[in-house]
Amino acid sequence: MAAVLAYVAAGMVGLWGVSHAIPTMNVVAGFGEISTDNRRVLVQEWLAEAVAMWAFAALVIVVTATGVGLSVTDWVYRAIAGALLLLAVLTAFTGARTPVIWFKICPGLLTSSAVLLLVASFT
Repeated sequence: MAAVLAYVAAGMVGLWGVSHAIPTMNVVAGFGEISTDNRRVLVQEWLAEAVAMWAFAALVIVVTATGVGLSVTDWVYRAIAGALLLLAVLTAFTGARTPVIWFKICPGLLTSSAVLLLVASFT
């Protein structure tokens, strides 16, 4: 059961990373007239979060599939859950306060994935 929860969490986070990458330019355009440098930074940060989510998903999949050891796997799940919760809180106090729907969905999705990983780490 723990592996199923971990794979679901990894899938959610990995797909959410794709959901960040695809609309990047539309999201940046939603900020209106901004300087070229600010646009570049927004693109960088939006894609950096996507890359972080892909890395978290990949790490969960690797430790689950290889079964490196129950203790190690559990602590990887917990560490990633903590990072996802920090991203969720950060987004809740920043991007989710804007009218961009992607930012509003993000805290709930990341928190749900973190909870799945925490449950998986204790089962």
